[in-house]
Amino acid sequence: MKTEDFAFDLPSELIAQFPAAQRGSSRMLHLGGCGGALHDAMFADLPRYVRAGDVVVLNNTRVIKARLYGVRDTGGKVEVMVERVLDAHRVQAMMRASHPPHPGSKLFLAEAVTVTVLARKHDFYTLRFDHESSVTELLERYGNLPLPPYITRPAATTDEARYQTVYAKQAGAVAAPTAGLHFDEGMLIALREAGVAVTYVTLHVGLGTFQPVRVKNIADHKMHREIFRVPPETVESIRQAKAGGGRVLAVGTTSLRALEAAAYRTGALESSCGETDIFITPGYRFRVAERLLTNFHSPCSTLLMLVSAFGGMENIRSAYQHAIKQRYRFFSYGDAMLIERESW
Repeated sequence: MKTEDFAFDLPSELIAQFPAAQRGSSRMLHLGGCGGALHDAMFADLPRYVRAGDVVVLNNTRVIKARLYGVRDTGGKVEVMVERVLDAHRVQAMMRASHPPHPGSKLFLAEAVTVTVLARKHDFYTLRFDHESSVTELLERYGNLPLPPYITRPAATTDEARYQTVYAKQAGAVAAPTAGLHFDEGMLIALREAGVAVTYVTLHVGLGTFQPVRVKNIADHKMHREIFRVPPETVESIRQAKAGGGRVLAVGTTSLRALEAAAYRTGALESSCGETDIFITPGYRFRVAERLLTNFHSPCSTLLMLVSAFGGMENIRSAYQHAIKQRYRFFSYGDAMLIERESW
């Protein structure tokens, strides 16, 4: 398949620059299964779309303050975007500078921290924070929230709360699992009261989520590796739900990728942890979830390819045309979409 098969024209004014006034107040487009029926709803209606015995799977990753600004030892400005914390003093990061720093050179970030460039591989640098405090402490103290590149304003104080899910627990992501941003505590309570099990996976969203697909043939694209964990209690919740005829609703493409990574080796869901570079495209055979709650994604993105695999290419194409016509809000702070798997 070609990357251009996933192109569409998106009016820039539909790219949400701010979250909805309140969590849970967004719209939600429901896409049925094989018939491709569309229904305009509100996210607050979600309890009407589940039944007792279902299970909802959430990604409990927490976004770190991964963006740092400073200067090089040569005096030029530099922006550092931490992609992964490797240990107490080393990170993997991307950098923006007028000239790429060489291994051995120094950076002075946030007017407080000296950093040594250790190595470079492709777009990523290995950096050492030359400070007695740990990287985690320094990022929390001096870092900035890494809003996505399509949000064209600086991060505000309100983003520190609204660009985290209410159930964020495991620090390590550089982007939020944005389908989860719609949930508030009231919705989680409502789902449980409806007899729905709520369970968690962890997938630390990396910078690869924003990397464009630069190849013509999507089979040539290489996904960036991300850390994930599917704990035993989640596997057991899903096993019980399926045994009783319940359905699995993955909240976000990250939750779905974690589940599929954990089922990829044997075809059955297993408790797993490690790294995954699973790339889900049309033709993929899903093993775990029957339903997916997600936001609206960028043209030609790996996320759009995933939802097209899940809901069917023609169904997704029609749904996105409908969403644009009905002025749904796109991307991280945008509206939601509930997708029934095309065939299962």
